[in-house]
Amino acid sequence: MARVAVIGGGISGLGTALMLGRRGHTVTLFEQDARQAGEDLDRDFFHWDRPRVPQANQPHSLLAPVRTVLRAEAPDVYTDLLTRGAREYHEFDWFREHPPHRPGDEDLVTLRTRRIVLEAALTAAVRREPTVEVRRGCRVRALTLREGRPPRVTGVQVGAEVHQADLVVDVSGRRSPVPAWLIAAGCRPPVVDSHRAGIAYLCRWYRLRADGPRDPGQVKTGSAAPFALGGVFPSDNDTFAVSLVLSTSDPTRGALTDPAVFEAVARHFPATAAWLDLAPEPQSAVLAMAGLDNRWTALSDDDGPVVTGLVNAGDSLIHTNPTFGHGAALGLRAAQYLATHVDQIVADPMGYHRWAAQALRPWFDAQVKADRADEQRLAEGSPSADRRAAALAACAFDDPVVMRARAQVRHLLRLADDAYGTDEVDRHLTAWLAAHPDFTPKHDGPTRDQWDALIPT
Repeated sequence: MARVAVIGGGISGLGTALMLGRRGHTVTLFEQDARQAGEDLDRDFFHWDRPRVPQANQPHSLLAPVRTVLRAEAPDVYTDLLTRGAREYHEFDWFREHPPHRPGDEDLVTLRTRRIVLEAALTAAVRREPTVEVRRGCRVRALTLREGRPPRVTGVQVGAEVHQADLVVDVSGRRSPVPAWLIAAGCRPPVVDSHRAGIAYLCRWYRLRADGPRDPGQVKTGSAAPFALGGVFPSDNDTFAVSLVLSTSDPTRGALTDPAVFEAVARHFPATAAWLDLAPEPQSAVLAMAGLDNRWTALSDDDGPVVTGLVNAGDSLIHTNPTFGHGAALGLRAAQYLATHVDQIVADPMGYHRWAAQALRPWFDAQVKADRADEQRLAEGSPSADRRAAALAACAFDDPVVMRARAQVRHLLRLADDAYGTDEVDRHLTAWLAAHPDFTPKHDGPTRDQWDALIPT
């Protein structure tokens, strides 16, 4: 059995430690934040200052891989998630009746919950695991290496202590210090592919009133203006988030941090207006997040691994802006692969690096491509020029065949070209366009003049 040191106690770190521990490996998890997710979810979510995890209080929708990995590896964690208030939403729930079942349809389920609920369930499970030790309030300051070609990481340094390990897993997040440590130690540099995402997010959390209306009816969760997006994230325990997305270059961005301005603007998007019309109770200030990028950090190059004894996962490996909600899903997929193949990875990490490039990298590339298009569209305020592509989004809410393809892409089960590029989808889209001859790409959100009229001067 391997001795594994895990750097970072977020979702990917907790998942990695848990899955390794349940296979009998000895795991020590180091997390520099002394606080952990506990029983008071609202206190932990709304009042825990986490500057190293800026996405922690932003809305999440946990995609199919989160559910499938947990049900396979830790069904008790999945049950705990539901007990704590997470809710399952099948993509076909949009329709009055689900279409005839096809293999794979059972996976098209979103978990509607705040991130803290998943963290709390994983934390509780890790505490129960006898082969996992969690050291909170312990910051890893360096790696220990043994000379070689390539060098081998043999452990981590925490204060004056050196903790020996057969494998170190870096899941310390998008600001991971590990690449800099490797370069300082004289290793070949990791290969970093980084793309700035010129998109800003602002959200505000609400809770439905116990004595108030509960259901907005059949309404889409997203709306669009030429220069901004508005969306709602139904969540656990009667909470939901309203989110606005716009270009970082938009001059009105700063004004939206005023709750009154934020809500006035959000009421001009049908998706968010329907939920705000339920008269919910605000639970937070307007929470902003920007300065985002998409970054892939490979610990291997054309000559092989830059070190052995070390791999990365979670945001340390693949960090994408949160538009598509990939982070937790890809992090737990990597954790599952690591736990299943740890002995081979200890001997030679290249199998893991190859797997990551094949299984995870395509989703990074898809996010980069989508962000470039969104950034240009939001900055220019222009609709999509591709009528057929725009029709796919509209058609999905009328046609279960197209909705299935959309859901497969959304849930990281098939890439867009594969899911949408079938003869069946083409036939259904062609029929939908024939039934809607006047369809043109358009927006249901506010015009620029309407938006600007709501912004104080």
